[in-house]
Amino acid sequence: MTGAPLHERGVAELAHGLAQREFSSVELTRHLLGRLEAAQPALNAMVSITGESALAAAASADGARAAGRSGPLTGVPLVHKDIFCTEGVRTTCGSRMLDNFVSPYDATVVARLKAAGTVMLGKANMDEFAMGSSNETSFYGPVRNPWNPAMVPGGSSGGSAAAVAARLAPAATATDTGGSIRQPAALTGVTGLKPTYGRVSRYGMIAFASSLDQAGVIARSAEDCALLLAAMAGFDPRDSTSVDQPVPDYAAALATPCAGLRLGIVREFFDQGLDAENERQLRAAFAVYEKLGATLVDVSLPNVGLSVPTYYVVAPAECSSNLARFDGVRFGYRCAKPKDLLDLYQRSRGEGFGAEVKRRIMTGTYVLSAGYYDAYYLKAQRVRQLISADFARAFADVDLLVGPTSPTPAFELGAKTTDPVTMYLNDIYTIGANLAGVPALSIPCGFVNALPVGLQLIGPHFSEAKLLAAAHAFQRETDWHHRAPAERH
Repeated sequence: MTGAPLHERGVAELAHGLAQREFSSVELTRHLLGRLEAAQPALNAMVSITGESALAAAASADGARAAGRSGPLTGVPLVHKDIFCTEGVRTTCGSRMLDNFVSPYDATVVARLKAAGTVMLGKANMDEFAMGSSNETSFYGPVRNPWNPAMVPGGSSGGSAAAVAARLAPAATATDTGGSIRQPAALTGVTGLKPTYGRVSRYGMIAFASSLDQAGVIARSAEDCALLLAAMAGFDPRDSTSVDQPVPDYAAALATPCAGLRLGIVREFFDQGLDAENERQLRAAFAVYEKLGATLVDVSLPNVGLSVPTYYVVAPAECSSNLARFDGVRFGYRCAKPKDLLDLYQRSRGEGFGAEVKRRIMTGTYVLSAGYYDAYYLKAQRVRQLISADFARAFADVDLLVGPTSPTPAFELGAKTTDPVTMYLNDIYTIGANLAGVPALSIPCGFVNALPVGLQLIGPHFSEAKLLAAAHAFQRETDWHHRAPAERH
């Protein structure tokens, strides 16, 4: 895409252009900041735009490159989901509770990408405390889908996905607890990668459900994701769940051919809940893989149908514990003129949290309470083990699993906000990977009613290189990831 407008280029193309001195990081950053500002009224993709510090970081990156101290990502701009702590910059988690919170330190993901030379353009809007499937629970209002602003972009990383899809930034960090990277990537036509649990540090990432949360990335292509994951991944002694395992050269592994690859089509994912037109696009994508030399095999995950009820016991239980720290005493929102300590707690939490967060805290507290722990939480953890075992058995026979990312294309804003259960079912195909802790990604594979459709690939633990290579092979054969929505600003 040499000669293409700067905003039309992905991470790899921008890195090449910067290395060739076609443009400077300051020029690129100024261009993208202008687009972010112009698009904000229409899309509401951002909570904060950090123009002054971004230009300073870009100038520093240009200086490093001139001095011969540059790496592959030096001077490449991106946005961070507003769940990652950023030193000196507001970190809100999309909540009134943290509307005035300015972090004194950087999350490990932020620090590593900063060390790699990237430039932070700002903080992306998100569902409150990452709880949502449509990016409608944010205190700052809903994010809109760049393909059709009447539609949702998916959640909880909807701001990150919308910014990348609308060509406001080449990439964005994101988090995935039950599908919150892959589902918005699918609904906005971009590439989203959820790594293996423990592959990327959670230090400085505000916790929702600690045994499920995982940091990842949203970008245009698998190649872009590979470059960013290489900078983000690796052991972090400050995160007790971080795995001490070498980080492969993800970019070098992209050249791995699909010939001989065994892809398992998950039988349970092609049920009556899957939109017929979505399925048609997926079947066409499977044919591309067959053309590339892969073998398609039917596989079964018999317990994966229990993923949603299992998740909505485990995740709320963990969130009720994690969010207990937000009490109006130490930091965050504090109610006005409390009568006493109890009033301070009740009104600070009642006024600071939104409806969905309150719903999940109440559910979590209930399932952990005396008399109900065994009936709900313990049983859910046992089912989680069954689901994990299903994945392990499947990966004994196939290299990767393939299927839909979401049941339908993007739906209208407000269409499901009054029915939480219907909303929760949007994550029916993505939750299993979180419960099992395995990596997964979504890539665009077509359109239905002018809205993008996502293909999901799931791999065994620490198989990100294989996942990215399979996605890259598909993207070399197709142009879905190059399609961009019409300019709306």
